[in-house]
Amino acid sequence: MEQTIIKKEPLGKGFFVNVTKHHTFGTDAILLADFAHAKKSDLFLDLGTGCGIIPLILLRDGLLKSAVGVDISHEACMLCNKTIKELALQNFSVIEGNLTNLSGKTEFGVYNLITCNPPYKAPGAGIKNPDAVKSVARHEVECSLEDIVKTAARLLQTSGRFCVCHRPERLAELLDLMRLYKLEPKRLRCVTQRLGQKPWLVLVEGKKCANTGLIIEPELYIEQDGNFSEEMLKIYSVYKEAYL
Repeated sequence: MEQTIIKKEPLGKGFFVNVTKHHTFGTDAILLADFAHAKKSDLFLDLGTGCGIIPLILLRDGLLKSAVGVDISHEACMLCNKTIKELALQNFSVIEGNLTNLSGKTEFGVYNLITCNPPYKAPGAGIKNPDAVKSVARHEVECSLEDIVKTAARLLQTSGRFCVCHRPERLAELLDLMRLYKLEPKRLRCVTQRLGQKPWLVLVEGKKCANTGLIIEPELYIEQDGNFSEEMLKIYSVYKEAYL
């Protein structure tokens, strides 16, 4: 049986996150945490939290009083709980379970900020990863995009915000589902590697039971003149020595 190797990735300000080859994080999660514009008054939950990177970034920056993460993977929850214990965090808890069946595990209609960095591949799209854990993280195996949006809508209070990242080719589907479940799209931002290229990521915020009115924010460029853009340097600034 293959041994699970756990590594600590520094996040700055004395924070770190435990990761494995199955549960690590990428630029998309960091951008989503920044895009969410969390406030201390927010009752926050992260769907499919993985190693807990989004809650940890927001707690590190003092943007939240508390955070809840949900993940179906026992390994992911183990990593989160290990980080919570080692950092002695009293304001981060993890729920292990399928997000489609959270009854009795948390309250509904109480959160006012939910984030999700979901599996990007629709059922039957692309080559399914033979690694079962990675397959769940990348493909809609255990839940669909509709399941995610529907669950977020149930968990949010009126005017609560749902922030999600996804691939541009699924943007129309995502917006349709958000409107179907009364999460009115209010902000949208495209992320592009560099000027002249097509976006590789979209960031969307929906607000529960809100009026129509979508703001298209300026495009975010990862690179500029062969280096990280000024905005990316700002986003990475807390722990740039570890990643740049």
